[in-house]
Amino acid sequence: MTSLTFFKMHGLGNDFMVFDAIHQDVQLSSEQIRRWANRHTGVGFDQLLLVESAQQAGVDFRYRIFNADGSEVAQCGNGARCFARFVREQGLSDKDELVVETASGIIKLYHEANGVRVNMGAPRFESQDIPLTLIRAPHYLLSLGDDVVTFYAVSMGNPHAVIEVDNIDEADVVSIGAALQARADIFPESVNVGFVQIVSREQVRLRVYERGSGETQACGTGASAAMAALRSADLVDEQVRVSLLGGDLTIRWSGDESEPLWMTGPAETVFQGVINA
Repeated sequence: MTSLTFFKMHGLGNDFMVFDAIHQDVQLSSEQIRRWANRHTGVGFDQLLLVESAQQAGVDFRYRIFNADGSEVAQCGNGARCFARFVREQGLSDKDELVVETASGIIKLYHEANGVRVNMGAPRFESQDIPLTLIRAPHYLLSLGDDVVTFYAVSMGNPHAVIEVDNIDEADVVSIGAALQARADIFPESVNVGFVQIVSREQVRLRVYERGSGETQACGTGASAAMAALRSADLVDEQVRVSLLGGDLTIRWSGDESEPLWMTGPAETVFQGVINA
């Protein structure tokens, strides 16, 4: 049995178990991740993050993300901010700008006075990029039992469906989110489902039902996807405050599909621990 040092972190309540996999050998199974993710009998987290050495020139680190069900995913915006804070706090880098390799490509992270700013990459709306089996359209209609759901679809390195609602407090997040995720005929890699309420052109409210984790306190890629969807429909301005259950993120996007979205928000360390693997 091996003892591993880990850190518990969160970005607006979206919480993570973080391992330095540069200075210790971290070999984890899906079963271990699921066990540790349990909030009653384990550490409890939405995602597990691995900080690894870069595998290509010109990159500072590699960043891997695992959902609470043990599945590996390509991107996590709140996790990226925690990643940036982690490598600075642990003395792994003192750079204000980090170039990081992820499963969805290279991202850049910037330390700023009001938090960490993340280049989330350009949104992708083409069906094959999401992936989505429907032909690209401004929005989509889908029957779910007795209901017909209208949604936008976009990839932020992971698939998102964005549903505009009048009041997110009354949205049926769990049942609709789970029903959409179960539609493998539409979303072959499942989907993160966001429920967004437009407060003004400068502010929206958002709840997200994530693949492999259920509803979380915050979701950086979900906030970016909501901004991308609403901005592409000209429903919000270039900079939007996205209010999630755990707090607020600032998302900026020009509306040009070739340009990246920029996300700014906080990241916090909660505690350090040691666990047997």
